[in-house]
Amino acid sequence: MTSLEIKQRFKIIGNSPLLDHAINVARQVAPTEISVLISGESGVGKEVFPQIIHQLSARKHGPYIAVNCGAIPEGTIDSELFGHEKGSFTGAHEARKGYFEVSNGGTIFLDEVGDLPLNTQVRLLRVLETGEFIKVGSSKVQKTNVRVVGATNIDLLKAIEHGKFREDLYYRLNTVPIRIPPLRDRKEDVYLIFRKFASDFSERYRVPALTLQPEAQKLLIDYRWPGNIRQLKNITEQMSILEKIRDITGETLLKYLPPAPFSNLPVLMKDGTKGNNEFSERDLLYKVLFDMKKDMNDMKQLVNDLLQNASADPEWREHNAHLISKLNVESNPVIHTSDPNITIQSKIETAPVQHHVEVEESLSLEEKEKEFIKKALTKHKGRRKNAAKELGISERTLYRKMNEYGIH
Repeated sequence: MTSLEIKQRFKIIGNSPLLDHAINVARQVAPTEISVLISGESGVGKEVFPQIIHQLSARKHGPYIAVNCGAIPEGTIDSELFGHEKGSFTGAHEARKGYFEVSNGGTIFLDEVGDLPLNTQVRLLRVLETGEFIKVGSSKVQKTNVRVVGATNIDLLKAIEHGKFREDLYYRLNTVPIRIPPLRDRKEDVYLIFRKFASDFSERYRVPALTLQPEAQKLLIDYRWPGNIRQLKNITEQMSILEKIRDITGETLLKYLPPAPFSNLPVLMKDGTKGNNEFSERDLLYKVLFDMKKDMNDMKQLVNDLLQNASADPEWREHNAHLISKLNVESNPVIHTSDPNITIQSKIETAPVQHHVEVEESLSLEEKEKEFIKKALTKHKGRRKNAAKELGISERTLYRKMNEYGIH
């Protein structure tokens, strides 16, 4: 089955290369028996991919069960997954089969697998490694033949660092990873998805389908969509119900778009603390300064050239006395005199000193930039792609900077 046929069968909309890659990985891994871990932000549509894997596998005629691990209370999660015997705990009036027993011969999708308690993670690891499990309140070992597909919207490596997820379980689940891209990385798909939702809600509520004016289209595409496809669907439904004018303007669309947080920049932890590899507010300030550095240096050079020309050419200086006076007042306000010629000459003489001091400041910023890059690489354990994303720059720029500073 081709990627296009998969999209049509499972009603997936979009032509993004990142989306196509995820579909191709799912298609290739489906005929195997290995475990799969699907990662992606909340609302990107992770729940579709386990169905693709199941339907394209030899297990397609077996049961398929989807379990939201985050929605089951910790006290009952073991019973839900592995079953229990009668009288094993208060309220256990009869024996019950768990999801792993019921889905024998099929596929079980563990959504939000990162929310599993540590004790349950131990049980799950045993199932993945040996196919064995024990019901709650029983001592009898049972066998099951189940393929496990997990999904999470959290960074499991960070959860491992904080002792909230088992490392051995992570690598057992993550045999083949599939990452579903967020909507902001699929800008070419945003308007297509909107049109599909607008058509669906038009039929459901028996109203004309929404259309977008050009400025509204641009706004829709440029928005960051922190809630991803789920948020886009919600907003399209709201407008379909509430707006009487069906041709939506940018001003109208703005009323439905909450401010989207810009999450690419490093920030302090919520409790105000940070480890050795975290970024401080001062680091964030330096990052902004790095972006301004080139323009600032160009401005400094221009000012210095003007002052040197004024010193070398009295006629030019006289003709541009007002401009020179303004530049000097802004660059060195501590020198004052009532004679304009003396004022200019004094500032001209001090200009090289002022320029020298600012060059030292520029070198200091380069050191901080080097330190900032090292912190990002350390934090992401040398993964350049993740470090570049953290810094808010492209991988190509990061490589160039690393070569420039001799960072390996």
